[in-house]
Amino acid sequence: MNYFSTRDHQHIVSAAQAIACGLAPDGGLFVPETLPEVSAQQLQALCGMTYQQRAVEIMRPFLSEFSDEELTHFTAAAYGSQFDDAAVAPLRRLDDTTAFLELWHGPTCAFKDMALQILPYLLTASLKKCGEQRQVCILVATSGDTGKAALQGFADVPGTKILVFYPYSGVSEIQRLQMVTQTGGNVAVSAVRGNFDDAQTGVKQIFGNKAFADALSQRGWFLSSANSINWGRLLPQIVYYFSAYCDAVNGGMIAMGDKLNFVVPTGNFGDILAGWYAKQMGLPVGKLVCASNANNVLTDFIHTGTYDKNRPFHTTASPSMDILVSSNLERLLYSLCGSDTEVAGYMQQLREQGRYTVSDALLTKIRETFAGGCCNDIQTREKIGRAWRDHRYLIDTHTAVAYHVLDEYRCETGDAAPAVVVSTASPFKFCDQVLRGIGGTADAFGPELIRRLTCETQIDAPAPLTGLDARPVRFGGCVDRTQMLHTVDEFLKRFRECEEL
Repeated sequence: MNYFSTRDHQHIVSAAQAIACGLAPDGGLFVPETLPEVSAQQLQALCGMTYQQRAVEIMRPFLSEFSDEELTHFTAAAYGSQFDDAAVAPLRRLDDTTAFLELWHGPTCAFKDMALQILPYLLTASLKKCGEQRQVCILVATSGDTGKAALQGFADVPGTKILVFYPYSGVSEIQRLQMVTQTGGNVAVSAVRGNFDDAQTGVKQIFGNKAFADALSQRGWFLSSANSINWGRLLPQIVYYFSAYCDAVNGGMIAMGDKLNFVVPTGNFGDILAGWYAKQMGLPVGKLVCASNANNVLTDFIHTGTYDKNRPFHTTASPSMDILVSSNLERLLYSLCGSDTEVAGYMQQLREQGRYTVSDALLTKIRETFAGGCCNDIQTREKIGRAWRDHRYLIDTHTAVAYHVLDEYRCETGDAAPAVVVSTASPFKFCDQVLRGIGGTADAFGPELIRRLTCETQIDAPAPLTGLDARPVRFGGCVDRTQMLHTVDEFLKRFRECEEL
């Protein structure tokens, strides 16, 4: 299967090239030329498979250059013993019509592991298939979870270096400690003064700097991405929608062929977009409900058709969703309107004016599948408390946003169809807010709060989050957005100097 840019459908590349490059040269995002169909018979067969087998079946049509042997090896290695649940992405029933898809059983305790455990295998194989002789430097802008997951996935991977930028004071203390204590000889981390959008804009500007790219190439480097702008990051996320549906059938929550709603806490629009791709492939998805926190730019967009980032930025209890520029929305717009020039126009308006308005026809298409709602911090903590009191089920802040929006959606629409809440992080990653939600106090340091939450709930914290305060801090830098390119340059110069010694 080939891929082309959302801003120029004449720019056609292979799957390996799309994964290796990450971002198209024109600044667009790579999308597949077609979407494979999954028949009812194939879906039924998936019900009898392991998560690893389901991943091979779903990803195979998108990766025609990769053999079944390669994909089987990649999935076995990516979804193995580093996950603390044999199901990899277990579905937990809360009641007859509501379940939670737990995507946080991997080594960094966040849903980003579902893609970033396999991306290093896909990327290194893609580089070989492309005959790439240069080393790759992976740049990541993170609102908290992607950074640690990418660092963990690429640590000490041969031929790669990885540099992560995160917003200063824009992540939880646990998320920060996970990143700045990361081991590996090929990794680096830097805070950025500002919010996630500042970090993301800075990374995109670096990717768009041709002079810098040419200079790096002469030194034997090129840049790629582990954010969801990279198709190799997004593709594995499609798998868990199919897996959740199969588990809902196997568990008696729905019958085969019944529609299932998904409610997704959303910032950069990648996670929910994967659900949309799954639906287009034939998965019986009803509504995809986009759940936002106080940074509700996506909720407003779904309601009005106007995407407007010109609004106050809120630092919230769900920091991984503190985003005002949702990059992956570009892929949806292209798929629904089919015009690279129209999409390029929207993105130009966003850059120059901070806003754009889609056509009525396009908005109608969006609303056929998507609904939207938002949730403030008080409501988030209330929902955490309710889940604990009523069901003895502990959820993090991002999951709580989605749970709240689900209840509102059901009340407003009367849609009582079975629904899956996509649970994106362990509650222990945001233990201060979770403690407040269940009625505890949070007047201590991050790792101490993990111990306190365990004591309050009698639930053991995931092993990767214990002992963070005993690990040495390796990275403490903080730069302005204008300094990010210099930071990348110095990071790579250090490696070159070491190699020449």
